[in-house]
Amino acid sequence: MIQEVCTRLTNEEELLEKLEQRLGRVHAQQRLGMEKDYEDGFNTGINLLHPDKWYSVHSALTYALKLTGLYWLGTRNAERIQVRQNHVKLAELPTGFDGFRILHLSDLHVDMNAGAVRRLTELIAPLEYDICVFTGDFRGKAFGPFDATLLGMTRVRSELGKSVYGVLGNHDTVRMLPELEAMGIRMLLNESEPIVRGNHCIHLAGVDDAHYYGAANVEKAASRIRRGEFSILLSHTPEIYKQAAYAGFKLFLSGHTHGGQVCLPGSIPLTLSSNLPRHMGSGPWSYHTMTGYTSVGVGSSVIPVRFNCPPEITLHHLQRV
Repeated sequence: MIQEVCTRLTNEEELLEKLEQRLGRVHAQQRLGMEKDYEDGFNTGINLLHPDKWYSVHSALTYALKLTGLYWLGTRNAERIQVRQNHVKLAELPTGFDGFRILHLSDLHVDMNAGAVRRLTELIAPLEYDICVFTGDFRGKAFGPFDATLLGMTRVRSELGKSVYGVLGNHDTVRMLPELEAMGIRMLLNESEPIVRGNHCIHLAGVDDAHYYGAANVEKAASRIRRGEFSILLSHTPEIYKQAAYAGFKLFLSGHTHGGQVCLPGSIPLTLSSNLPRHMGSGPWSYHTMTGYTSVGVGSSVIPVRFNCPPEITLHHLQRV
């Protein structure tokens, strides 16, 4: 028993050291501390009305849907992933990036959506794109183990090209960061990365989760981007659209909402679990001079069903006008 405790403490120390090297001491300690507070609150019943609390009644919801016959329809719907083409016209896009293609994947929840993930790997193999971006929620539940998540992400990553970037979502733990980067996903946690084509450059920035952990720092993410340079921001949630726009980002890619996941006919969401205008809950939108896109995601949350809201992956085609 003592040896097990010592091994666990050593592993924790090694993880903290890796995260501090990667994120800095303050960010690493804050994120780990907030995750512990969140899981403690989850286990003690704080905020019982939050959608993620519905895991406690997962069996009851599943049983109710099965009784009505809707469960099997919903699970089939959840595997019918659509490939959406989004043509984005951008006046300030550098000429060298006219026609640049971004494959946008979000909310995979890989450990609870096996059928959707299998379909995803089939769809992405023949696609042509310049970079791929993940806008968070790799994990199914918002707490607990994540080994199955990393295994699923290894399979997905093997089907993608060299240039892959991502941000963490509210279901993700920062403990996954070393393994995600080891498999070739450049994670952006309040950071930016230049992308160069010939003599032209754009900046891809990403923020840490804003929804649960309040860890998004748009100012830090934009700190290495000079005024007037074209920049794209990745965020799991679209809720920080105002901060992004006023920081000068021209394209804002996000997910989180699942488009409602369970919608009325006409794709009218019952809830978006986000504090934002409903027209920003899915698909393309704009705010002042910034263009945005909210992916409804690949996977599903709480229960692997969808109604009137098919899952998607998106190819963004950037066009200079």
